[in-house]
Amino acid sequence: MIEVSKLSFGYKQTSEKVLDEISMTALPGKVTAIIGANGIGKSTLLKNICGLYNGTGGVRINGKPLPEYSRKELALNISYLSQDNMVNAMLTVFEVVLLGLVNNLSYRVSDSELEAVRDVLARLNIAQFASRNIGELSGGQRQLVFIAQALIRKPKILILDEPTSNLDLYYQFQIMGILKELTVAENFTTLITLHQLDLVKRFADAVAVIHKGSLYGMGSPEDILTEQTFRDVYRMNTEILTASNGAGYIIPVSQCKE
Repeated sequence: MIEVSKLSFGYKQTSEKVLDEISMTALPGKVTAIIGANGIGKSTLLKNICGLYNGTGGVRINGKPLPEYSRKELALNISYLSQDNMVNAMLTVFEVVLLGLVNNLSYRVSDSELEAVRDVLARLNIAQFASRNIGELSGGQRQLVFIAQALIRKPKILILDEPTSNLDLYYQFQIMGILKELTVAENFTTLITLHQLDLVKRFADAVAVIHKGSLYGMGSPEDILTEQTFRDVYRMNTEILTASNGAGYIIPVSQCKE
């Protein structure tokens, strides 16, 4: 569980606040999506929650204040997948996923650790790539490998920054479907930033909207993803349609006049 209370943050080189008294909650067994226009602080919010940045206000992880966690304790509780997840080293997929256990590894890798890697690769349907070099995979396949690396520690909290960016529709839906299924099955807390609003509407249980550094609103996708929200936050006129399978789709119509 993640509880954020009146979190504010600004960079030293500017007096302007990037985040201004953000309060929100992300629950176990649920996918909570953070959305908003480009450059409004979504990634900065995630880094504050992970302890990479230190804003003012409060963050509690599973009921415990963030400052009371040691670095090792945080690593055991939170898996964080940033947008910058390129690997330039000549490593196989198996080795990349194994590195997710770096805080636990000794000079000799145990049979249980090797089995854990094989298990997570199988669960994400990428076991066939285990011996391939990570650089040989497509963008969607690599992203699944990095998600496997984040999951290998069996975290209580999974935080992902734009995990579907630059992927085609197939991999966007595959990754979000897997994350949703695992979040429910393992009962961990998943907090994710997304730009693909159709994915938010389809897979998120709760949505937090950040606008101009503040929390514009938070609630279910049905309550939050409205035409008024898109006008206020994205400056777009939209129509929200329902497909034959019941899924909702957001159709951009026109830009709002200034």
